[in-house]
Amino acid sequence: MDTVNTTTSRNPKPARSTESIWVTIGRDLRRNKLLYLMVLPVIAYYLIFDYGPMYGLQIAFKDYGPGAGIWNSPWVGFENFIQFFNSYYFWRIIRNTLLINVYELIFGFPAPIILALLLNELRQQAFKRVVQTVTYLPHFISIVVVVGMLVDFLARDGVVNQLTALFGIPSRSFLSEPEWFRSLYVSSGIWQQVGWGSIIYLAALSGIDPTLYEAAKVDGAGRWKQMIHITIPGIMPTIIILLILRMGSMMSLGSEKILLMYNPLTYDTADVISTFVYRKGILEASYSYTTAVGLFNAVIAFSLLIISNSISKRVSETKLW
Repeated sequence: MDTVNTTTSRNPKPARSTESIWVTIGRDLRRNKLLYLMVLPVIAYYLIFDYGPMYGLQIAFKDYGPGAGIWNSPWVGFENFIQFFNSYYFWRIIRNTLLINVYELIFGFPAPIILALLLNELRQQAFKRVVQTVTYLPHFISIVVVVGMLVDFLARDGVVNQLTALFGIPSRSFLSEPEWFRSLYVSSGIWQQVGWGSIIYLAALSGIDPTLYEAAKVDGAGRWKQMIHITIPGIMPTIIILLILRMGSMMSLGSEKILLMYNPLTYDTADVISTFVYRKGILEASYSYTTAVGLFNAVIAFSLLIISNSISKRVSETKLW
């Protein structure tokens, strides 16, 4: 009599075949085709403008010439990076980029948080809406217009010098003096973005359970203690996430505003990585060199993002991933 092999009944359930997986994907695509069509432009944007250009990063390791093309340009290894590290401008642009970002982190990052906390304490809704509108409006002003206002207000015959002249202070050209550039750049940025930046914190504040405030009032806590022990802890996860993202851009500054504000007299404090890349890459056509600079900048920024997220995981339960 033949024995029955019972080991097959104990085997685990076989994995789903590749064919069934594709059938499931196809069924999901047919069921949610409108949703996928909606997200298609976003995917195309990132593929074309963010991931597609990564193909050209190899010219950072080549002596690229437009006539030869990317493939036919000779390899030079890390020569472009070494040239940048030994450059006279290396420490200047690194210092300026970091200092401006540190100033924005110290003064600019807390500004929308403070504004959101103050707006949250207002009880007159009409006045609150007026303040919100007034602080939001500068965000919609073009950077060109903002810099034009700075040029007009801070000129030798501008409003600022006319006011200081009333106190016997001699007029000066603020935008031509290197020591004023960082302060003007950061303060004008705070004025333009503080209202818009407070929106996300106001949204986080609206998610705090009102019963917590009622319980705190019963326990005798005033508005200041309610803010310290309820409001700020309630929005702390949002603050940490935005802080991690901000740390990831510590080596990045938009070149548009700086290009409009700076001049050769203020290069010593105003020249940053983005403006240096613009001058060397676009005006002087040093494509390989500036690609190496941009790649170095991206690696440092990515490292800062990883480090800040790791620190956040160690000291709190909030993390980006």
